[in-house]
Amino acid sequence: MKRNLGLLFGLSAALLAAPVLAAVPLETVPAQLREVEQTYGVDGVVEATRQSTVSAQISGRVKAIYFDVGDRVSKGQVILRIDEREANQALAGSRAQLSQAEASLQNARLNYERSKQLFEQKFISQAALDKAKSDYDVAKAQAAASEAGAEQSALMQSYTSVIAPYSGVVSARMVELGEMVTVGKPLMTGFDPSQLRVIANVPQHKLKEIGSRPNVTVEVPSLGRWIKAASVTVQPSADVRTHSTQVRVDLPPNQAGVYPGMFVRTHFVTGLASKLLIPEGAVLRRSEVVAVYVVDANGVSHLRQVRLGEANANHEIEVLAGLNPGERVARDAIKAGMTAAESK
Repeated sequence: MKRNLGLLFGLSAALLAAPVLAAVPLETVPAQLREVEQTYGVDGVVEATRQSTVSAQISGRVKAIYFDVGDRVSKGQVILRIDEREANQALAGSRAQLSQAEASLQNARLNYERSKQLFEQKFISQAALDKAKSDYDVAKAQAAASEAGAEQSALMQSYTSVIAPYSGVVSARMVELGEMVTVGKPLMTGFDPSQLRVIANVPQHKLKEIGSRPNVTVEVPSLGRWIKAASVTVQPSADVRTHSTQVRVDLPPNQAGVYPGMFVRTHFVTGLASKLLIPEGAVLRRSEVVAVYVVDANGVSHLRQVRLGEANANHEIEVLAGLNPGERVARDAIKAGMTAAESK
């Protein structure tokens, strides 16, 4: 084992030390010392600004399911139906009661009108007129109650069709076809992919550095993309256990490939600093070796190990050690490596 490790280290040292003369000129760029934004990075998670779970508002058996996880739904579309037979019967009964109450109201109104005429002709007493008026008022109240009951039954009947509250994507389905559901039973969860934000927890001692209106860029490592924040909100409270404050970073609308739950890294601008920068493509990574091809004035390239810092949104990376300002490196480390292999 020790012999193998010694051989590996020997080969690495020989590889780094061996100069290579390129068969064709390599495209090179100088290592530049520039004043750039100093950032503080915090891990974050993407979440949907609009995400909700639709629950059953009526009891019944699931009759039809029209969408599943991953499907896109438009606002107002029916995503699920619950058996409506019981609700239809309740609605029919309420409407029948309303018709009966309206007939009673019509009869009480006519009786009251006749009683007023008879009272004016002195054929009935004041008590009889008051009785007719009271019956008419009762009938009006009963008709109003029956109308409200019919509207309630119609509303309950409409709950058998579960409607999407906004356009989005189904992220979870909690029921199966034929399953019995009760009021409050979660049915489906969805989110609006056009409105996303990042949640990051910033330590309290860093809040002063990032300021009350932070300048934030979000790095999505899995996509190799940097996204400028649309807006940033620092929550006016802190976690008592971690002593950190939640920061919500709103992303611009319609970010393709970004979805809730993704890992990202938020970069808060804290000031300016001088950094030695090279393109990310100039870096060669081989196991434990991180190096660049340094090209001298004679066109001879040397593979030199370097120590790197953080990358930025311009696809540049900071060199902490191993390279001096003004030294030229091969822009494409892969191409330079292939050229080196051909020249041997």
